[in-house]
Amino acid sequence: MDSTTSTDEIAFDSPFFRIYKDGRVDRFQGTDTVPPSLDPQTGVQSQDVRFSSDPDLSVRLFLPGSSDPARKLPLLVYFHGGAFCIESPFSPIYARHLNTLASAAGVAAVSVHYRWAPEHPLPAAYDDAWAAVRWVAAHALGERGAVAESWLRDRADFDRVFLAGDSAGANIAQHVAARAGVEGLPGLRIVGVALVHPFFRNDGPDKLMDFIFPSSSGVTDPRMNPAYDPNLGRMAGQRALVFVAEKDHLRERGRSYYEALKKSGWKGVVEIVETEGRDHVFHLFKPDCDDAAELVKKFASFLNQDSGGVRQCL
Repeated sequence: MDSTTSTDEIAFDSPFFRIYKDGRVDRFQGTDTVPPSLDPQTGVQSQDVRFSSDPDLSVRLFLPGSSDPARKLPLLVYFHGGAFCIESPFSPIYARHLNTLASAAGVAAVSVHYRWAPEHPLPAAYDDAWAAVRWVAAHALGERGAVAESWLRDRADFDRVFLAGDSAGANIAQHVAARAGVEGLPGLRIVGVALVHPFFRNDGPDKLMDFIFPSSSGVTDPRMNPAYDPNLGRMAGQRALVFVAEKDHLRERGRSYYEALKKSGWKGVVEIVETEGRDHVFHLFKPDCDDAAELVKKFASFLNQDSGGVRQCL
């Protein structure tokens, strides 16, 4: 006799979560968190800011401790990976990674928390990411009424803004840059976009994406596959950096994006870097390996290239 109750009936199963027919969701990974702190290894200070209550949205801010308080810093807006359904800026791996990046590059960073699928199907994550960068831009414009943060207002150089992310977060970063290029983003000058092991759809089936993004047209959706975006050549930024890894199942998708951007008529300069012998987001799970250090070094160099030096706060 089958002892399974109606509440245990599975509606959808994936490597990241299981959703039951009664609406419950069990996540198998990517839910651990650590509080903001002064990181003893890098000297980077972090703090959390809730900038919206409906929807409930927040960010974790990072500020390198060795920076001169009288100088403004390039600003990195970062979107975490996790298949749009796990991880957050508050997870141990992303807290460590942003501490490392902020320290190595000498930048202020905003790590964005977006709502998870499947409870909030895509395009919720895209909408949340756009809301986050508009909140950042509000500091540059001096808008009142929004949740303001002195770290951004006083320390960030809004003329040197970079968008970046890994995996699903790289997909989001690309989307935000593309949207900013078409709609504009007053207050922010996006200098560059860095995509680490980006996720984009290819011609094969993808049951997970079909489930968490039911309104998408699939492979031809520009958000899922920018090669189909007629406005790709209008993407914001002057420089783009794409990281791929030799053993990553997403390697060819990153390479395809690189080629599509080159052919799109985009006026910027795009570079691709491949790490031999490594798998997807290896730098997050093996942060102490030499290849991870090299990736961070290249990333930091990209954030500082032609920066013109730090600027005095007024």
